[in-house]
Amino acid sequence: WTQSQSTDVPTGQGFATSLKMDCTTANGSLSAGSYLIVDQRVEGQNLQYLKKGTSSAESTTMSFWVKSAKTGTYIVELYDENDRDISKAYTISSANTWEKKTLTFAGDTSGAFDNDNSFGVEVNFWLGAGSTYSSGTLSTSWSSVTNANRAVGQVNLADSTSNDFYITGVQLEA
Repeated sequence: WTQSQSTDVPTGQGFATSLKMDCTTANGSLSAGSYLIVDQRVEGQNLQYLKKGTSSAESTTMSFWVKSAKTGTYIVELYDENDRDISKAYTISSANTWEKKTLTFAGDTSGAFDNDNSFGVEVNFWLGAGSTYSSGTLSTSWSSVTNANRAVGQVNLADSTSNDFYITGVQLEA
C-alpha cells in the first residue's frame, strides 16, 4: 500500500486535500489475521461532551467524503479505551465518485473516557479484514470487543492493484 496526500477532493466542498490509499500489491485471499485500517485516535479530554459512561450519554454523528475504485460495503468502527466498540456499515455505490456518508453511533452509558490526553477512542476505517475480524455478527451497538464482530461484511480492497481509497472532511459531533 502507498499512502499519500492527494489534491483529488469533492468539488465545491472547500477541501484542499484528501488521504489516498493505493493498493500496490494485490492480495485476493486475506489470511485470517490480516487487516488494513486507517485510524485516528482522539484524546479522552476532547470527548467529554459525549458524556460517555453516564445515563445521558450523547449519540455521535460522523460525516465524511469517500471515493474508491471498489464499490461495496465498508465498515467504520469506534474502538474505545475501555475495550468497547461499535461498528457501522456504509456502501460505496459508484466507483471513482465522491460520496458523502453520514453515520450515527448510539451513546454509550458504560465506561467513561478519562479526562486527559490519553487515548479515548480510535476511529477505524476498515479497508480489509480477514476472518478473525469478520466471521461473526457486526457489532452495531456498544459492547465489549469481540474481534470476529468488528468488520463483518467489509470488502477486500486489497484484491486488485487497481483499487484505491480516498477520504476527506471527516467530522465527529454530538
